[in-house]
Amino acid sequence: MRIALYQPEIAGNLGTILRTCACFGVAVDIIEPCGFPFSDRSLKRAGMDYFEHVEYIRHADWEAFRATTDSQKARIILLSSKATTPHHGFAYRDNDILLFGSEGSGVPRTIHDQCDSRITIPMKPGMRSLNLAVSAGMALGEALRQTGQFPE
Repeated sequence: MRIALYQPEIAGNLGTILRTCACFGVAVDIIEPCGFPFSDRSLKRAGMDYFEHVEYIRHADWEAFRATTDSQKARIILLSSKATTPHHGFAYRDNDILLFGSEGSGVPRTIHDQCDSRITIPMKPGMRSLNLAVSAGMALGEALRQTGQFPE
Protein backbone atom coordinates (compact mmCIF):
# COMPACT_ATOMS: atom_id res chain seq x y z
CA MET A 1 0.00 0.00 0.00
CA ARG A 2 1.27 3.47 -0.90
CA ILE A 3 -0.05 7.01 -0.95
CA ALA A 4 0.73 9.28 -3.89
CA LEU A 5 0.21 13.04 -3.72
CA TYR A 6 -0.11 14.98 -6.97
CA GLN A 7 1.40 18.46 -6.67
CA PRO A 8 0.47 19.14 -3.03
CA GLU A 9 -0.02 22.83 -2.31
CA ILE A 10 -0.09 23.04 1.50
CA ALA A 11 2.97 22.03 3.52
CA GLY A 12 0.89 21.26 6.61
CA ASN A 13 -1.18 18.70 4.75
CA LEU A 14 1.90 16.97 3.37
CA GLY A 15 3.51 16.98 6.82
CA THR A 16 0.39 15.45 8.37
CA ILE A 17 0.20 12.76 5.67
CA LEU A 18 3.90 11.92 6.07
CA ARG A 19 3.38 11.60 9.84
CA THR A 20 0.31 9.37 9.34
CA CYS A 21 2.21 7.15 6.91
CA ALA A 22 5.18 6.92 9.28
CA CYS A 23 2.85 5.63 11.99
CA PHE A 24 1.36 2.97 9.69
CA GLY A 25 4.51 1.99 7.77
CA VAL A 26 3.14 3.22 4.44
CA ALA A 27 5.38 4.77 1.77
CA VAL A 28 4.55 8.08 0.09
CA ASP A 29 5.12 9.26 -3.48
CA ILE A 30 5.27 13.06 -3.87
CA ILE A 31 4.63 14.13 -7.45
CA GLU A 32 6.11 17.58 -7.94
CA PRO A 33 6.06 20.47 -8.26
CA CYS A 34 4.87 21.27 -4.74
CA GLY A 35 3.15 24.58 -4.08
CA PHE A 36 5.68 25.41 -1.33
CA PRO A 37 9.40 25.02 -0.74
CA PHE A 38 9.99 21.39 0.16
CA SER A 39 12.09 21.62 3.32
CA ASP A 40 12.20 20.29 6.86
CA ARG A 41 11.21 23.75 8.07
CA SER A 42 8.06 23.97 5.91
CA LEU A 43 6.93 20.49 6.95
CA LYS A 44 8.09 20.40 10.56
CA ARG A 45 5.00 21.79 12.30
CA ALA A 46 2.65 19.02 11.13
CA GLY A 47 5.20 16.25 10.61
CA MET A 48 7.15 16.90 13.79
CA ASP A 49 10.01 14.41 14.16
CA TYR A 50 8.43 11.60 12.12
CA PHE A 51 10.33 12.20 8.86
CA GLU A 52 13.10 9.79 9.70
CA HIS A 53 10.45 7.06 10.07
CA VAL A 54 8.68 7.44 6.72
CA GLU A 55 9.77 6.24 3.30
CA TYR A 56 9.02 8.84 0.66
CA ILE A 57 10.08 9.41 -2.92
CA ARG A 58 9.95 12.74 -4.70
CA HIS A 59 9.14 12.50 -8.41
CA ALA A 60 9.90 15.39 -10.77
CA ASP A 61 6.50 15.05 -12.47
CA TRP A 62 3.69 12.63 -13.36
CA GLU A 63 5.72 10.87 -16.05
CA ALA A 64 8.57 10.17 -13.63
CA PHE A 65 6.08 8.76 -11.12
CA ARG A 66 4.42 6.57 -13.79
CA ALA A 67 7.81 5.22 -14.83
CA THR A 68 8.21 3.78 -11.33
CA THR A 69 4.67 2.39 -11.06
CA ASP A 70 4.61 0.54 -14.37
CA SER A 71 7.02 -2.06 -13.04
CA GLN A 72 5.26 -2.46 -9.70
CA LYS A 73 2.06 -4.05 -11.10
CA ALA A 74 0.12 -1.85 -8.72
CA ARG A 75 -3.28 -0.29 -9.32
CA ILE A 76 -3.59 3.48 -9.07
CA ILE A 77 -6.77 4.35 -7.18
CA LEU A 78 -7.75 8.01 -7.47
CA LEU A 79 -9.69 9.63 -4.64
CA SER A 80 -11.99 12.17 -6.25
CA SER A 81 -15.05 14.17 -5.25
CA LYS A 82 -16.30 13.45 -8.80
CA ALA A 83 -16.23 9.65 -8.39
CA THR A 84 -19.31 7.61 -7.47
CA THR A 85 -17.86 4.46 -5.85
CA PRO A 86 -17.62 4.97 -2.06
CA HIS A 87 -14.19 4.29 -0.53
CA HIS A 88 -15.64 1.87 2.02
CA GLY A 89 -17.35 -0.17 -0.73
CA PHE A 90 -14.21 -0.58 -2.82
CA ALA A 91 -12.16 -3.83 -2.70
CA TYR A 92 -8.56 -2.78 -2.02
CA ARG A 93 -5.49 -4.89 -2.78
CA ASP A 94 -2.21 -5.05 -0.84
CA ASN A 95 -0.17 -3.12 -3.39
CA ASP A 96 -2.66 -0.39 -4.37
CA ILE A 97 -1.48 3.19 -4.69
CA LEU A 98 -4.00 5.71 -3.33
CA LEU A 99 -3.64 8.88 -5.41
CA PHE A 100 -4.74 12.29 -4.13
CA GLY A 101 -4.81 15.47 -6.21
CA SER A 102 -3.70 18.93 -5.22
CA GLU A 103 -5.84 20.81 -2.74
CA GLY A 104 -6.94 23.49 -5.22
CA SER A 105 -7.46 21.65 -8.48
CA GLY A 106 -7.24 17.88 -7.99
CA VAL A 107 -5.65 16.15 -10.98
CA PRO A 108 -6.02 16.88 -14.70
CA ARG A 109 -8.46 14.84 -16.79
CA THR A 110 -5.57 13.07 -18.51
CA ILE A 111 -4.50 11.65 -15.14
CA HIS A 112 -8.07 10.65 -14.27
CA ASP A 113 -8.02 8.57 -17.44
CA GLN A 114 -4.78 6.79 -16.46
CA CYS A 115 -6.08 5.58 -13.10
CA ASP A 116 -7.35 2.05 -12.63
CA SER A 117 -10.27 3.11 -10.42
CA ARG A 118 -11.82 6.24 -8.95
CA ILE A 119 -13.41 6.33 -5.53
CA THR A 120 -14.90 8.96 -3.25
CA ILE A 121 -15.57 9.58 0.40
CA PRO A 122 -19.33 10.15 0.68
CA MET A 123 -20.33 13.46 2.22
CA LYS A 124 -23.47 15.32 3.12
CA PRO A 125 -25.08 16.98 0.06
CA GLY A 126 -23.83 20.47 -0.62
CA MET A 127 -20.34 19.89 0.79
CA ARG A 128 -17.48 20.17 -1.74
CA SER A 129 -14.57 18.34 -0.20
CA LEU A 130 -12.70 17.24 2.91
CA ASN A 131 -9.22 18.37 3.89
CA LEU A 132 -6.56 16.45 1.97
CA ALA A 133 -4.87 15.01 5.06
CA VAL A 134 -8.23 13.94 6.53
CA SER A 135 -9.21 12.26 3.26
CA ALA A 136 -5.88 10.46 3.03
CA GLY A 137 -6.21 9.19 6.60
CA MET A 138 -9.76 7.97 6.08
CA ALA A 139 -9.04 6.16 2.80
CA LEU A 140 -5.76 4.70 4.04
CA GLY A 141 -7.45 3.43 7.21
CA GLU A 142 -10.11 1.60 5.22
CA ALA A 143 -7.55 0.17 2.79
CA LEU A 144 -5.34 -1.07 5.63
CA ARG A 145 -8.35 -2.55 7.42
CA GLN A 146 -9.52 -4.45 4.35
CA THR A 147 -6.07 -5.78 3.48
CA GLY A 148 -5.03 -6.60 7.05
CA GLN A 149 -1.99 -4.33 6.83
CA PHE A 150 -2.33 -2.36 10.07
CA PRO A 151 0.89 -2.70 12.09
CA GLU A 152 0.87 -5.29 14.85
